[in-house]
Amino acid sequence: MHILIINHYAGSQNHGMEYRPYFLAKEWIKAGHAVTVIGASFSHLRSVQPVCDSAVTIENIEGIKYIWLQTYGYHGNGLKRIINMLTFSSQVFMKEMPILKPDVVIDSSTYPLTIFGSHKIAKKHNAKLIFEVHDLWPLSPMELGGFSKMHPFIVIMQLAEDYAYKNADRVVSVLPNAREHMVKHGMAQEKFSYVPNGIDINDWKLSHSPPKEHADVLEKLKQENKFVFGYVGAHGLSNALRYFIEAAVLLKENNKIHFLLVGQGPMKKELQAIAEREKLKNINFLPAVPKNTVPDILSCIDVFYIAANHNPLYRFGVSPNKMFDYMMAGKPIVNAIQASNDLVAESGCGITIPPANPPAIAEAIQSLYKLIPQERDAMGRQGNEFVLLNHDYVRLADRFLKGL
Repeated sequence: MHILIINHYAGSQNHGMEYRPYFLAKEWIKAGHAVTVIGASFSHLRSVQPVCDSAVTIENIEGIKYIWLQTYGYHGNGLKRIINMLTFSSQVFMKEMPILKPDVVIDSSTYPLTIFGSHKIAKKHNAKLIFEVHDLWPLSPMELGGFSKMHPFIVIMQLAEDYAYKNADRVVSVLPNAREHMVKHGMAQEKFSYVPNGIDINDWKLSHSPPKEHADVLEKLKQENKFVFGYVGAHGLSNALRYFIEAAVLLKENNKIHFLLVGQGPMKKELQAIAEREKLKNINFLPAVPKNTVPDILSCIDVFYIAANHNPLYRFGVSPNKMFDYMMAGKPIVNAIQASNDLVAESGCGITIPPANPPAIAEAIQSLYKLIPQERDAMGRQGNEFVLLNHDYVRLADRFLKGL
């Protein structure tokens, strides 16, 4: 079977996020399928952009055929990003591309505008059409960005979303509780499938040692017998890291518990400024690391932090990649996300607390610190077993294609 994935932000191990299409494609190839991925030449999510010297560039990555469509670069969420979306979507609809006849077309993108081109390709080749939903658009810019439902951009997005639910043979979402919203916009109940994000176990088998700067800090913390409370990932506003720093302030007299932040992002300088102003000695900031070194970094942390600011969209559920990496590492998690699903509580791998609450973070850390190591290990094992059973991409790739 030939599977065609159309995902504006598609990434790979060579380019960085978004990884989901890459991990699914690898498993489908192992199962004997052929996979082509169509993506835009520029995405704000990638750490490395593909080299594109023509309107259409073809690249083979581990047996996956990538077709990059040339688009304009952008920063932030302004007009240039909209132009980037429109350029990619219009090319998917109009451009003849060097693809095999697909049996399945997966329209997978944050925004729904590519559905028109995806449907056209599916009809041309008599292929099944799957609409894959990562985020609910146009609901996201309406609820988070304050856009009116009468804004021309929102009206077009709403038409595209409704068109997708009506015309797709199946709708797959990483959001477990999105079915009701989709039905309201024209989807038949039986079309819905929940396939969450996950982990690639091979990433953990092929882990690399961290850079020297990181290794030196981690070794020093180990020698000082510190109990390390850590976060590894992007330092953005949505990651609610200010409360992490404020918890460090509350515990700055405790010389046993140490805070660690690994990563980059727009909030990092502000977070460092708070730590400097508070004269914190119980925290380290380290740069971002390559993905293949993350498992080794995580193995040196005792308890993980995952959080998000209040977000009305979380009523549909969440499926954060970071959560699954933490679970795979087999350590307890302090979860400060308020959503309709709670993977930490479901698996028993940590403590869930209210979001935006530094005293609750401090209390959770201290309660985990007071446990004997065997109790923390048991929590960590429960998370590891849960992620292997429910979020291994080998299982998810098979589940994705069920019923076709």
